[in-house]
Amino acid sequence: MDIRGDVPGRTAGDDDTHAPAPPRFAAGPVLAVAGAIGGLQILLSGRYGFHRDELYFLVAGHHPAWGYTDQPPLTPLLGRASTALFGDSPTGLRAVAVLLCAGTVVLVALLARELGGGRPAQLLAACAAACSAMVLGIGHMLSTVTFDLAAWLAVSLLTLRLLRTGDRRWWLAVGAAFGIALLNKDLVVLLAAVLLPAIRWTGPRRVLRGWWAPAGALLAVALVLPNLWWQAAHGWPQLTVAGGISDKDGLANRLTFVPMQLLYLSPVLIPVWVAGFRRLRHDAALAWAKPFAVAYPAICLLVLISGGKPYYAMPLLLVLTAAGCEPTVQRVRTGRPVRFAAWLAVGALVNVVITLPVLPARQLPVVSWIYPEQAEQVGWPEVAAAAGAGWSAVPPELRSRAVVFTSNYGEAGALARYGARYGLPAPQSGHMSFADWGPPPDSADGPVLLLHPAPYPEVERAFTGCHEVARVDNGHGLANGEQHAPVLLCTGTVAPWSKLWPRLRHYY
Repeated sequence: MDIRGDVPGRTAGDDDTHAPAPPRFAAGPVLAVAGAIGGLQILLSGRYGFHRDELYFLVAGHHPAWGYTDQPPLTPLLGRASTALFGDSPTGLRAVAVLLCAGTVVLVALLARELGGGRPAQLLAACAAACSAMVLGIGHMLSTVTFDLAAWLAVSLLTLRLLRTGDRRWWLAVGAAFGIALLNKDLVVLLAAVLLPAIRWTGPRRVLRGWWAPAGALLAVALVLPNLWWQAAHGWPQLTVAGGISDKDGLANRLTFVPMQLLYLSPVLIPVWVAGFRRLRHDAALAWAKPFAVAYPAICLLVLISGGKPYYAMPLLLVLTAAGCEPTVQRVRTGRPVRFAAWLAVGALVNVVITLPVLPARQLPVVSWIYPEQAEQVGWPEVAAAAGAGWSAVPPELRSRAVVFTSNYGEAGALARYGARYGLPAPQSGHMSFADWGPPPDSADGPVLLLHPAPYPEVERAFTGCHEVARVDNGHGLANGEQHAPVLLCTGTVAPWSKLWPRLRHYY
């Protein structure tokens, strides 16, 4: 007698969605790997300095809102909470990133477990995640991707649990995770766009029936509704930002998509995720998980068509890696385990050097051509020092009516962070959400200290009588975005700030 039809969310016809319970969780070794990678991240967290995006998040966190021009509210609020709990420093800000990085390692191991991986496979999955350049990079700096990667993996894990058990009540958990993910980054919509059709195409289709799936979708919408309302009220600026990214970088993103997929994970792990892709496609015991084998190439196609960044497909590549750990363990046991472990260690070491601050700042060009975010953590106090030198050229009697204006949010964030030591006023910028926090009052009709107009020529035409009074030097000879940036002192504006501001707003 089949009694499973009595379980809410299941029917007696759901046998084809039933699979054996997963093995026990290898808590000890997995948590040891997560703890080790977290410890390394904390040890290195303050070696350089804040990244330009982190400086922006620090300011945004003190302008709490349901949305920002370029993102939902979660990451800036996490940054504010992290500094409040762990200290106002790079290490304090990045504490939440370290925790999310360790959580990502655990999630990949849990994915391997959900897909039938035993203790060795779970340990390999944790090690593979800890070796990944993507995971190492997002654990070192707080960014929207830090939470996004963990959120995608959590949604994937819950979806696998739904598919394996056939219990449609899991849609509520999937919807809740999805809604929280949307409060951080809208990209998780891509996951739904490929997974739902994949489930309908490959099965188990029964999980789509009934009202549980719509209930999960409504829960997700309810959670993200305040941000949707904010975006609608402000003219959907995130769509403008996304369109700008595609127009500006779309061709480069398409050309580098395949190599960056390999580099974001590790070339050493290619056999593992290939084994996972084959396993999900052909293993009858995992027929219920086949939608993920369809979802990965589908999301790659979507990203290529849209010109999105290559890392958008990375979470599903980690799912394939988790799926490949069990067959890899079986193969390595009968082959050369020591050699495999050595290759894994080499891959990890290379990715540590590329993504973490282990090199002296002067030597960063060795790796920043691959991973430019490394160089963007150096030189921000020097940006403020150059602005301070320029500010000293402003006559004291005019400073009460003077404005400091920067061309991007990194420079504005640096001046907000370090400018007080030079007596600088709060910086103004037309970039991203800084535009929403302006403009200066029209009574600020004195001189304008203008920082780094080079990549944004329109900005200099908004001011009169500009001449160079200082230049940025990060002290390491490092060619990053702000090195040798000019600081200009202008006599004033061509129009009142209120009229000039729409012209100064820009999104990229």
